[in-house]
Parts: sequence; C-alpha cells; structure tokens
Amino acid sequence: MLLPSLPSWFLLTCSLVLLFGSCDPAPTSEQSRLVLMEQFSRPEVGFNWRNVTCPLCKALFTILDIALLSDTNEERVASAVREVCIRLHLADEQVCRQITELFRDDFIRALQQSLLWPTEACALLVGPSCGKFDIYAPWNLTLPKVPKPPVTPPSPPKPGSPQSRVLFLTDIHWDQAYAVGSAADCKDPLCCRADSRAPKWRRREAGFWGTYSKCDLPLRTVENLLENAARDGPWDWVYWTGDIPAHNIWSQTRKQQLSELAVISRLIHKYLGPHVTVYPAIGNHESTPVNSFPPPFVHGNRSMSWLYDTMAEEWSAWLPEQALKTLRYGGFYTVEIQPGLRLVSLNMNFCARENFWLMVNSTDPANQLQWLVHILQDSENKGEKVHIIGHIPPGLCLSSWSWNYYHILNRYENTISGQFFGHTHLDEFQMFYDESTMSRPLGVAFIAPSATTYINLNPGFRVYYVDGNYKGSSRFVLDHETYIMNLTTANQSPGAPSTPEQNPKWTLLYRATEAYGLTSLFPSDCDGLMQTFIKDDRSFQKFWYYRHKGHVSELCKETCKTTVLCFLRSGRYDELEQCDLLNGFKGEMARAARKTLC
Repeated sequence: MLLPSLPSWFLLTCSLVLLFGSCDPAPTSEQSRLVLMEQFSRPEVGFNWRNVTCPLCKALFTILDIALLSDTNEERVASAVREVCIRLHLADEQVCRQITELFRDDFIRALQQSLLWPTEACALLVGPSCGKFDIYAPWNLTLPKVPKPPVTPPSPPKPGSPQSRVLFLTDIHWDQAYAVGSAADCKDPLCCRADSRAPKWRRREAGFWGTYSKCDLPLRTVENLLENAARDGPWDWVYWTGDIPAHNIWSQTRKQQLSELAVISRLIHKYLGPHVTVYPAIGNHESTPVNSFPPPFVHGNRSMSWLYDTMAEEWSAWLPEQALKTLRYGGFYTVEIQPGLRLVSLNMNFCARENFWLMVNSTDPANQLQWLVHILQDSENKGEKVHIIGHIPPGLCLSSWSWNYYHILNRYENTISGQFFGHTHLDEFQMFYDESTMSRPLGVAFIAPSATTYINLNPGFRVYYVDGNYKGSSRFVLDHETYIMNLTTANQSPGAPSTPEQNPKWTLLYRATEAYGLTSLFPSDCDGLMQTFIKDDRSFQKFWYYRHKGHVSELCKETCKTTVLCFLRSGRYDELEQCDLLNGFKGEMARAARKTLC
C-alpha cells in the first residue's frame, strides 16, 4: 500500500521511530530522545512524548509497521525524517540530508527484522503505563558446574620483581578535514573543519595541534603522539581500544572508514616498530553508520565482513591466525601474550543500546559472552591470568549484558586480573564487587583518557605498570601514568603567541600511586580511594582535574560529585540505576551516564 499525504505529526513520529535507538537521552530531560538529537548534542531541542496519548502512539506505530512493508514507503519515511530534521533545526540542512541517507537502509532493515511491537515502542517512548518494553528482556548465561576455587586476593610483589610496561591508546578520532584557523565554534556536531561556519556572536579559530572545543585531531598530532610514545619506550606490548574515525558521522563512507583504519594501523606499526605487539579492540565509530554492528547471522552486503576482513589484514602482523579467525567472525579474539598471561579482546558493540541491530536479537550476540566463559574456564584449568580489553566499559552496557558480564567476573575473579576500556574520553574507573555482599571489591575496569580533544580536552595517552612475567605473578595493575599535550602551550611558542611549538612536549600529568598516596592499584586500593573521595573533597577535586586531562573550568560539587561517585562504584548498569534512585535523581543520572559519544 502507498502512504497518502501525511500530516506533520505523523512525519515527526516516523522520524523519531527511525532514529530513536541510536543514542541515549541527554541528562537535561526526563523524556526519551533519539539519535539525531543526541548525535548533535542539542539538549534544548526535543519532542515531548507525553503530549502523545497511548492509543495514538500505538496507532502511529501500527501504521508505520504497515508502511514499511512497501519499499516505496521506505522512501516516504526517509523523506519525512529529512523534513523534520530540517524544520526543527536539529542540524544544518546538508547534515540532515546526509545522515538520513546514511542511516536509513540499515536501520529500516533492522526494524523490519526486529520483534518491536507498537506496545513496546510506546512503553519506551510514552511510559510503562502504555505497555512493556522487553526487546532487551533479561537473559542468563550458562556457567560450567565446576566449583569456584577459593579466593586468593592479590598480594604486593616483592621489591625488585619484574614489571610489564604497557602503552594504552584509545579514541584517536583522526579528522581528515581538520583545518587550522577554521571555526572552533559551529552548529555542526564537529567543528574545526574547512567547512565549519562560526556563529556571528563568537569566533574562535582552530589551533595547529588541536583545539579545546568539539573538535577532533589533525593527523600531525596523532603522529606526534606516536613519535613521543615510541621515544618513551620500550613497551612490553600495547593495548589499543579503537575509535579511529572522527565524529563526522553524517558523512562517512565504508571506503573512508577502511582508509583511516589502514592509515592509523600502519602509523602505529611504523612508529612503535615491528618488535612491539599491538592488541587492538573495536570501537563503536569503526563502522558506518556509527554504532551499526549486525551480529554474524546477518549476511550479504549488510554483514560486517567489509570491516572485520580488513581489520584482519591490517592486524595480521600482530595477531595469530586463530585470533584472526574469530576477529573475522565477530570482531573479538583471544591470544596468549606471555606464558601464564592471556588476553581477551571483546567487541563491546554487542552490548550497546546504540547498536540498533540488537533490536533483532540482544541475547548474547555472536555468543561472545558464552565464548568468554569457555576461554576463562580453560585459563582457570591451566592456571593462566587473563586481561580483558574492549571499547565501551561494561557498566555502560545493556542491563542484561552488563549483569551477565558481572556474574562472569565474580565466578572467575581468580583468573581475570585486568580490565581495560576507553570510550568516555575521560580518565576514570568502575568497580566490581562480590555479588553476595556487594561490598568486597574484586575487580576494577580502568577507563583510559582519549587521544582526541573531543570535547574541550587535552590530547592524552596512558601507561600501565603491570605485575610482570615471573612465577606467581598476579598480573594486576600496580600503577598507571597519564601523559598529555598541553594545547595552551603547544599552540603558541614562547615570545611568539601566534606561532605553534614545532616539537611540543608530552608531559606527565600524574602517576596514580604518587597522586593519591597508594601502594598499588589493586581492587581494594581503588575501593579505598573512593572512600577517600567521599571523606576528603580535596582529593576528589584532584581526581576531577585529572579526569579531564588537566583541562577543567570549574569544581565538581554536590550533585555532580554524587553522580561521579555512583559511576565509579557501578561496574554493572543496574547498580548505577540503584545508586541513582537512592540519591533521588529519578533515573536521570543513569540515563546521563548511558549517553555515549556517538
């Protein structure tokens, strides 16, 4: 059937339906928001779904379901999306047109294959009084019946014991269109580009090495980071947790994504050398459309083989064939780093609400967590320790995925000795506790700061010091350092403010044990540090400064501090929600934390 001439309210609804799954709500609204709004970080623009009655909402979604049975109507719905985006001034007209075209085919296919019923969609948008939203219904993994061994907490290594020095890179976000002198303030989601147009009321220009604004990095800064990191070596190995492309998500192509993947992979190999092994993980920006990662049961042109196969080619110098095999299948792999230490690299896009393909099936996509259990059980049997790397921190995942991961971590706490993530662009961590009491700390997910400046940050990278390669090593993180390029000084030479430094310095911002007076960074130490933050505001404000890589304009007090402390404690998403409700935020804080950098 063909759609008749549609009223504006229906066009708006169709637009919201098409894009609501890609990003999460902004912290300033109680209403459900959708992709386009979140991707453009425009919290002042929104649609109040409480103005839509439950019967009307269900009728609208029923019409949409019927409409999408026809290919002709797909074009009409896409056209409606463009018009709503333009008329509501959600973005520049060109951005509206490009992002609609980019997202439409994959999103509509996922919507058509999903089990989304009108009652479920309206429960999400209008509220639980309108139905039950259970697309992401609870599910449980099967754990082996092998009893959990007695817990043996890590003990500090003897003085002089070997340590492994590990370079950690994440969220590079290279912008090919970065242009010195371009507008640092613009309407688009990403500025400092050749076509960025500044508002009349303000004019700041993009700096040579980077800019404190919603801007990503020029290639020269990426190369300078790698050059300095290589000089600071040697490195025992490198963890790299993804997000290569810039935030120009409305205009990306597969060809561009693959080109940038190849350029950055080869630069890392060039600067760090052939004798340093790099272990990568996949970020949410590697795909286009952004966040779009169909599970392996999706075949043909919409499968992820275009990305995974190229990754396998580019990373073949670092990974063995068995690891490349599972990388091609689902974007995850395992590999032995040293005798007694195994790495698992997870594809965290299979836990992200923003991945709209999970509307089709969100129950352990690609059987990744069940595979993880198998790897961990095998490592436990062998007496191996395991490090886990990934892009999105587990505490920001879909609730059931996060719960199952937490359960796995509890079962294999003697085996998992390190967790390393990125994605938030900030310098922080999340705690894991014994599930029976939720008070005994047993794990820490370290979240490293980004290379990119997006948003209002200094460029940075992380160094981890890990209990080294010797018999009986815990393989736990003992310490870490954060290095930054201070853009204020890098973009202007002494005595010549308009001239950038030719060889800017990457300086040590802080070393964790020295900054916080700790002996190590075991889970008990990090839990104690959180207690210090609660009692000693001076220590917390120091953390707040470091969290933003040394560039923050104001202190974090009261609600802000409570929000951050809840985040640090919540390695499981439902714990974040509980902490949220106990502090009277009515779900707002958890929704804000779930909002990712799209």
